[in-house]
Amino acid sequence: MPLDRTTTILADVAGMLRSVLGDFGDDAEITMDTTFRDDLGMESIDVVSLAGRLQARYGTSVNFALFVSGLDVESVGELRVGQLVDYIADSLAKVPATS
Repeated sequence: MPLDRTTTILADVAGMLRSVLGDFGDDAEITMDTTFRDDLGMESIDVVSLAGRLQARYGTSVNFALFVSGLDVESVGELRVGQLVDYIADSLAKVPATS
């Protein structure tokens, strides 16, 4: 996938994460390797809030619930921002272009 698309999506996701996390998120460096639980301290309510923001931003083309449905609790905790960014990019690439 094009690097500029990845960079743009990472910036979008980082902004959403900072909004979800409030004061804590302001100081967090968010990279492709940042983990949701260990690095950002996200809890399940934070993930729900992030899912809502993703849907508002990307609509039905990005299904966060489907993305995490195949993961067990431990895997969700170890999820990296880059995995979500890649999923979003792949999902958007599958959306047919409208004229």
